[in-house]
Amino acid sequence: MSNPTISEDAVRHAAKLSRLSLTDDEVNLYTEQLASILGYIGKLEELDVEGVRPMPHALDQVNVLRSDRENQGMANQSALANAPDADPPYFKVPKVLGDGGGA
Repeated sequence: MSNPTISEDAVRHAAKLSRLSLTDDEVNLYTEQLASILGYIGKLEELDVEGVRPMPHALDQVNVLRSDRENQGMANQSALANAPDADPPYFKVPKVLGDGGGA
């Protein structure tokens, strides 16, 4: 099996979507690392898993959930007390969609 490739453009695009600023050296490094990961996934895909039952967890565990009951919520004033920016009763956050905000 040949080693899968991933383009530097794909890495740059993923970084942009993640709002990460990468240097050219980091792009080269992550391109190599992601290609290696994809190669490993390709090896896993070659395994014969016919007849193997899927399992949700490697250990035999059962979910233990608390009863669903209503509790008193936090008052708006208390929730906003440590907010870096607020316009009661709302938290103010930078715009994250489009190209209009973020770091």
